Amino acid sequence: MLSESARQRIDQEVAKYPPEQKQSAVIAALSIVQQEQGWVSPEAQQAVADHLGMPPIAVHEVVTFYNMFNTRPVGRFKLNVCTNLPCALSGGGTAAQYLSEKLGVALGETTPDGVFTLQESECLGACGDAPALLVNDRRLCSFMRAERLDALVDELRAEAAKGGTQ
Repeated sequence: MLSESARQRIDQEVAKYPPEQKQSAVIAALSIVQQEQGWVSPEAQQAVADHLGMPPIAVHEVVTFYNMFNTRPVGRFKLNVCTNLPCALSGGGTAAQYLSEKLGVALGETTPDGVFTLQESECLGACGDAPALLVNDRRLCSFMRAERLDALVDELRAEAAKGGTQ
């Protein structure tokens, strides 16, 4: 389930910790798996658990606690819209609803073309820049009102059409 490249990268992360604490590399290991496979399947969780010498349920708890981990296949661009209180008070819910209508999918769904997955997100730590969203767990976008959401969707659609990556 883990490629040789993934094993090597995980082992590099494990080397950062004392041997008896190699499970401290679980988040890094899961991130590596997700970068390679696009999501963290139950089989991948088991492989990470085996590799780190952890109980599989402990790995599953990490995967399901952090919303940065995909527990199912997602679209090419995962849009996580913060709807926690500060963002909600500044239009987070409105931004999520706008994207939902624009993309034609409900929160938690992927567009039929596989380009976008729309999700709610826990606090992104950008309360002063609300509403905020995160693209593919890497790119933070601030002040996401309708015009900026339109521009972002257009940009990402163009990127998808070119076949490039984020």
